[in-house]
Amino acid sequence: MQCDCDIAIVGAGAAGLTAAIFATRTAPSPRVVLLDGAARIGAKILISGGGRCNVTHDVVTPDDFNGSRNAIAKVLRTFSVDATVRWFEELGVTLKREETGKLFPTTDKARTVLDALLRAASRAELRAGHRVERIERNGSHFTLHTSAGALTASRVVLSTGGCSVPKTGSDGHGYALARSLGHTIADPFPALVPLVLAEDHWMTKRSGTSADVELSVRASSGRVLARHRGALLCTHFGISGPVVLDVSRHWIAARRDDADAVLVVNFLPGETFESFERFLLAEASRNPRATLASALRGRVPERIVDALAEARPLASLTKEQRRALVRAFVEQPLPIARDRGFDFAEVTAGGVPLSEVDVATMKSRRCDGLFLCGEILDVDGNIGGYNFQWAWASGRLAGTSASTRADQLPPAARSSSSSAPAEGE
Repeated sequence: MQCDCDIAIVGAGAAGLTAAIFATRTAPSPRVVLLDGAARIGAKILISGGGRCNVTHDVVTPDDFNGSRNAIAKVLRTFSVDATVRWFEELGVTLKREETGKLFPTTDKARTVLDALLRAASRAELRAGHRVERIERNGSHFTLHTSAGALTASRVVLSTGGCSVPKTGSDGHGYALARSLGHTIADPFPALVPLVLAEDHWMTKRSGTSADVELSVRASSGRVLARHRGALLCTHFGISGPVVLDVSRHWIAARRDDADAVLVVNFLPGETFESFERFLLAEASRNPRATLASALRGRVPERIVDALAEARPLASLTKEQRRALVRAFVEQPLPIARDRGFDFAEVTAGGVPLSEVDVATMKSRRCDGLFLCGEILDVDGNIGGYNFQWAWASGRLAGTSASTRADQLPPAARSSSSSAPAEGE
């Protein structure tokens, strides 16, 4: 049967655009159609990084992600950060490194990145406003039923994203498409999302105050499940900032299995209960009139110190009062009411398990001719450009593989494509 196109790519976000670019670079160039339900392509790219688009990070390792680390490593190795930087330079986008290690376009405009991707993908036929409602596998081809009619394709790349920021088009519908083609879905939940504190918590009254803290997720048994350090921002609803976003998915995941799991803040990263108590005793001995505010000047914001301690000399505290103060600063449980949901989440945790994908090609192990990439897969990274690096690497691999005949694939990819899932994938 003569299909309408060789490759249909469903979803024109970061991963889908990358897949289209590399699919059309294959010689002879295949007929590629890029479908997206949104009328405005790339909305999520445009709002990322505060409108500047944090393209990647200067160092990216599998440890920066949540998911099957072995499988993630195999994909990341196919497209390194250096290769990514060179690729963007080829597209006309020069990147700069900031002190945090994040790489941004030198223009500080996400539009620069999106426009470059759209230019590079121009050899594909872009159909905006074409939502794919369902996909059928019919013998040797696929039939994609869209809001604007049906389309047949020899191969399909699913790059629909997850559920985060649904107003941009990533509303989770891609999971239904994947299920219909034989895949299972690890239940999606928000990641890189701000957290809401119990009503009238003291931190909500200090909106705008930021502090360098350590956050740890602890099981009801007391075992530390995750620990992150970085900047926390007090807001009118609760807490946000890089460290909160990074730890949020661990808190949400922990609460799914353990209703008594808790998030604990240490306002003095590096200090323990014992070391901070020794510090206070030494300060009181050195200067009997010293207060906590004077002892912590420059280490903890005054607005936080004032909220947790009275302005009284340390030497006047009883042992119980001193220890309560120590606990408030280095072991304070936070009464998290909920997360802010997918509307405010930067990425989605969960999705199609990597064990159902041949990570040498991003080809589905459940449906011949289907490839998957980007956020639809059960991979989510920390804040800092890591999720974009996953999009570029997995999108490149999916696009290249989808446009390459099986007999032209590298030997390792051919053998991997026909084998059972590898250990740890």
